[in-house]
Amino acid sequence: MLNVIWLGLIVISIVVAAMTGRMEAINAAAFEGAKTGVTVSLGLLSVLAFWMGMMRIAEKSGLLELLARVLSPIIQALFPDVPKGHPAMGYILSNMSANLLGLGNAATPMGLKAMEELQKLNPDKQNASPAMCTLLAINTASITIIPTTMIAIRMQYGSVNPVEIVGTTLLSSFAATIVALLIDRMYRYRHIRRHR
Repeated sequence: MLNVIWLGLIVISIVVAAMTGRMEAINAAAFEGAKTGVTVSLGLLSVLAFWMGMMRIAEKSGLLELLARVLSPIIQALFPDVPKGHPAMGYILSNMSANLLGLGNAATPMGLKAMEELQKLNPDKQNASPAMCTLLAINTASITIIPTTMIAIRMQYGSVNPVEIVGTTLLSSFAATIVALLIDRMYRYRHIRRHR
């Protein structure tokens, strides 16, 4: 559906530009957008490579394992219907660790693997389980300590202080995660009451 909306916007803009005699503006905007896309992508690539390297160092040094142990009781409380030691827990912990460091691109594969493992536990294969909904809520809101992608974009566009957003990002992502978890628990409670 989103592709249809984008196609519609593009077609409408081309038609309007042709009717108003401003096709050169469409052409210039297309090339400028492509140039900006490549420039931003290269900047993001370097920052992502740096943080992926840092993540690998954290993994080899045992920092991720320590973080997983610290987060483990919280994860068990958030996912009570997932057995302790199940592979889904490892993927959930990896996903959350990457999200904490602002590595959304690195977190995605772990989130998908966690969903696959949670689907194996799901008795109703047609509907998402409560654990799957909780993971989606946490992943969507996700507390971010270091917003690496935003820092990279701000650096790319010449921000004087690209890291000044860290405090507000931490506060807003924390608030978003709390609200997402409260709504998730409300719906989980309603789901349990309805199926009694």
